[in-house]
Amino acid sequence: MLENARERIKAALGWDGHLIFTSGASEALRIAMVRTAADATLVGATEHVVVHRAAPKAYFLPVLPDGTVAPDALEGRLGALGARQPLVVIQHANNETGIIQAVETLGERVRAAGGLFLCDCAQTAGKTNLPDADMISISAHKMGGPPGMGALLVKDLTAIAPIGGQEQGYRTGTEDVPGAMAFAAAAEANRGWVERASDLRAHLDGAIEAAGGQVVARSSPRIATIASYRMPGLAASAQLIQFDMAGVAVSAGSACSSGTLKSSHVLAAMGWDEKEANEVVRVSFGPETSRADVYRFLDVWKRIKP
Repeated sequence: MLENARERIKAALGWDGHLIFTSGASEALRIAMVRTAADATLVGATEHVVVHRAAPKAYFLPVLPDGTVAPDALEGRLGALGARQPLVVIQHANNETGIIQAVETLGERVRAAGGLFLCDCAQTAGKTNLPDADMISISAHKMGGPPGMGALLVKDLTAIAPIGGQEQGYRTGTEDVPGAMAFAAAAEANRGWVERASDLRAHLDGAIEAAGGQVVARSSPRIATIASYRMPGLAASAQLIQFDMAGVAVSAGSACSSGTLKSSHVLAAMGWDEKEANEVVRVSFGPETSRADVYRFLDVWKRIKP
């Protein structure tokens, strides 16, 4: 059953390499980064915080004001490393803003420099095609599967060091077979709702601007399931309280940092000042999000806006 689930997930995502089951994308990223065969690590300035924690001495890749990593900046950093083999870690889509990186172009630059490319596809796997990368991290619950399940997709297992145990020797601990089966079912589910989410997000973008708000990275390519909005004059902490009282679940910054009020390192890297960044909330669109939900959010927004 475990191997059946493994093959079904690979087939659903169009992946012909190896698949190592993990507890989620965070563990997958850590396995790839801590046990890499590379001798230098470069990470985007707007990566998920787990990436920055896994490689505290990594070289940061700056982003442009639109939130994207400039290919020429990446090439320059790669050239400065000389003969060292780098591991470059880039998100496909940012978990706070939804900004989509030009991962195919970035991956080409990494390969030309003889490096390894690790792409964090937690937000995009099952919604868009996987990029051409040496390793990819994915998360089951982002596809509607169970929490606590994910995978590291690997083209060549020599890219990471084995540790013995389960998963072909690349992870210890008893595998979650029921979770893997549910993961497979989610990966095979119809994704027609993503197009509907795109329409809802576009409608909300326009309504927020009409109401005096600001759409973060309005001109950047963004995934349909994530949006960030600034309400000038009202701190995100106050917004969260009032949205919560109205039964609307949003977050400040990353969805997995709900309940915390730290300033967003993503917006800071894009050049936002602290006051502006602290007025931004993050909104998610899922398969069950309806137009009525969008209208309800807008009603609360307009009521609490200064």
